[in-house]
Amino acid sequence: MRIALVTPAGKNALTGNRTTAVRWAAILRDLGHRVHVTTGGDGAAAELMVAIHAWRSARSIDAFRERNPRRPLIVLLAGTDIYRYQRSHPSVVHRSMEQASALVGLNERVARAIPARFAPKLTVIHQSALPLAGPRKPSTRYFDALVVANARREKDPLRAALAARLAAPDSRLRVVHAGAASGAVRRAIEAEVRRNRRYRWRGPVPRWQVRRLYARARLLVLSSRSEGGANVISEALAAGLPVLATRIDGNVGLLGSDYAGYFPVGDTAALAALLRRAEFEPGFLARLERQCRALAPRFRPQRERRAWRVLIRRLTAGKESVE
Repeated sequence: MRIALVTPAGKNALTGNRTTAVRWAAILRDLGHRVHVTTGGDGAAAELMVAIHAWRSARSIDAFRERNPRRPLIVLLAGTDIYRYQRSHPSVVHRSMEQASALVGLNERVARAIPARFAPKLTVIHQSALPLAGPRKPSTRYFDALVVANARREKDPLRAALAARLAAPDSRLRVVHAGAASGAVRRAIEAEVRRNRRYRWRGPVPRWQVRRLYARARLLVLSSRSEGGANVISEALAAGLPVLATRIDGNVGLLGSDYAGYFPVGDTAALAALLRRAEFEPGFLARLERQCRALAPRFRPQRERRAWRVLIRRLTAGKESVE
C-alpha cells in the first residue's frame, strides 16, 4: 500500500514529531508498505495517509480528505493537540478528528481528554524504543540526572537545574541536559550554566549520543507541563533507566497512577526532594527501577509493530470511510 506520512517536523529536526515519523515510517515499511514522508501536501498518490499532529497538519488532512473521501486517514493526536490546541483552536483540531478514519493516541488517558464522540475512533499505540546494546555504566563520580528535551515552554527545561541548586553540599548530583534551545530560552540556559555548577547543557544531540547518555545516567527527569506520550519515557524504560516525571495525564497514562516518581508541575522543591531520595535512599531508587522494569515490555518494538498491523488491516477491510 502507498502511504503518505505527514509530519510538521522537517528532515533535519531533532524533535519528538520527527523521531515519531522516522520510527513509524520504518515500521510501516517493515510491514510491506511504500511510505513517503513529507511535511505537507494532499497525498494525491497515496492509498492511506498518516498525519502527525491534528492542528499542524490540518491543511494536509483537509486536502487529502477532499481529494480522497473514502481512503483511510489516520491522525496522531499530539500532546499540544490534546492539551493546548483543543482549547485555543478547537474548530481546527476537532475538524481533523472528524475527518480521520482513526485517531492514534500515545497514552492511556487520551480518551478522557477528547470529546466522547471521537473515542470510538481512538487507538492507543505506545511508542517503542530499542534496549541499549550493552549494560548501563553510570558515572561513579557524579549522580547524573538526565534531561532530554528541546527547550520549549511545555518542557519546563530548567526545572531540574533549579532543583539541583537545592542539593545538599555532599551531594554528587549533576543535571545533564541534551536538547536544542534558541532565543530567550537559550540565554536563560547559558546563564544557568554559568551560575550553577551542577548543571551541564549539551545542546542538540543526535539520538545515538542520547543513548550513550542513558547508559551513563542514574535517572531521567521529565519536567514537562504537557505531554501526549513522551518518547523519552519509552527510551528510558528500554534502557533500564528510572524516571522522575511530572504528574500530568501524558505521563500518568504511560507510567500508571501508582508510580512512585511523580512531582507536581513546576514544583522545584518537590523535584529536589525526589532527587535527594534517589541519591541517598537506595531503597527508593530500587523501587523506581523495579517499577520501570515491569513497565518496559509495553514499549517493545514488536508490540508497536503489531498494533500498526492490526490498525491498518482494520481500516483497509472496508470500514475506513468517514462518510
